[in-house]
Amino acid sequence: MQNIAIVVEDEPSPALLEEMEIEPPDTLLGLYQGTPLTERTWGYGNALPDLVVAIGETLIHEIGHYFGMSEEQIEEIEERYWRGDEQD
Repeated sequence: MQNIAIVVEDEPSPALLEEMEIEPPDTLLGLYQGTPLTERTWGYGNALPDLVVAIGETLIHEIGHYFGMSEEQIEEIEERYWRGDEQD
């Protein structure tokens, strides 16, 4: 296996559960985010790596902590980033 990261979290985020349309008491036990090998065409080599999403989220989060932001402030920025909202 190449270009894959396995991330273990205590529980999925409320935003991810909402995106996946999963409501309590159900939960998400595992999720692959990326393009399966069986769906990659000959031109897939020009696609960004699967890790780009994880890298972007980690950078936003950790740089936010560097600047002294709270978890709530960082989560708000992350949500705007993934929605593609423009800065006001």
